[in-house]
Amino acid sequence: MASENLKEMTDDTFQAEALESKLPVVVDFWAPWCGPCKMLTPILEELAEEYDGNVVFAKINIDDNPHVASKYGINSIPSLLFIKNGSVEDQQVGLLAKGPLKAKIDKFIGA
Repeated sequence: MASENLKEMTDDTFQAEALESKLPVVVDFWAPWCGPCKMLTPILEELAEEYDGNVVFAKINIDDNPHVASKYGINSIPSLLFIKNGSVEDQQVGLLAKGPLKAKIDKFIGA
């Protein structure tokens, strides 16, 4: 389900790809059965292209990778974690339109 600019993370890769990333990371916690998650994916793919080289966009399937979701208290999906320098700076629960999400990302990266 991930595209060229939207990487798929797992419980095993989360530490290296999100927490140790030199770039800010937006992680989407999702599941295949989640309708709003399916609606968010094309928005994230567009944003991943727009922010290519400045922000890493990733998805983590909570059904296949429950440990990270549990560790960060993800109880509702879609949920986005905004990670910078190894720590969670912000969180968004639920579907957000592209405009408000872009504004949130700009604030997150200090643009």
